[in-house]
This record gives sequence, structure tokens and C-alpha cells, in this order.
Amino acid sequence: VQLQASGGGLVQAGGSLRLSCRASGGFYSTYMVGWFRQAPGKEREFVAAISRSGFFKSYADSMRGRLTISRDNAKNTVTLQINSLKPEDTAVYYCAADQVTDTDYVDRGRSVYDFWGQGTQVTVSS
Repeated sequence: VQLQASGGGLVQAGGSLRLSCRASGGFYSTYMVGWFRQAPGKEREFVAAISRSGFFKSYADSMRGRLTISRDNAKNTVTLQINSLKPEDTAVYYCAADQVTDTDYVDRGRSVYDFWGQGTQVTVSS
């Protein structure tokens, strides 16, 4: 499966962004999907993940309350809404996918995901 992340940009602190991860070349409904981010000089870190069914979701503790992840398997798209953006949210955001059999499984581990998109830059100005 190939992943295409989009929706990043420059936004003022307090604003919102909606990131999208669109898949092609596979049955998206058989994959759990995660979002990760990497700021300059830092390791890539977990942001959010959603199960195949869409019913189970996991969010980074540091961003909880500001994130909403959702998916539309008919459109092969996973969306990440980020509200109340802060300058420290500035990073490249990557979507990733892993094919799993359990429809309700979700994982935060970066090493679990086999397929990665190219990333989309999010820059938050103060």
C-alpha cells in the first residue's frame, strides 16, 4: 500500500489543522493506521492511531484532548484533526499503516508499522 499525507501548513498558535492520509494500492480496511511526528533534532514520536474498524483509537498523552483521528475506509482515507496548535507541535507529520487481522487492534509502536507516507510539514507560529 502507498500512503500520501497532506494537509500540513503554516498556522498561528491556537489554530487548527486537518491532516489526511490517503492510501492506494491495497485494501485500506485491512490496515491499522497511525500518525507520528518528527521535529528537528528529535526522534519520531507517536501521535495517534486508529484500528481497522475505526472503533478503537489511541492518542499521545501529551496531546490528548486536542486530537481526533477518524477513518473512511470507503474513501481510503484517515484524517487527523489537531486543535489548539502550539509552537511545539511544529514537526513533519507522517502517517503509517500496518496490515493486521484483528479489526480492533491499535498500536503506538513506531517499529510495528511497515508502510510510511512521505510526511507533511506543520509549522505553528507564536
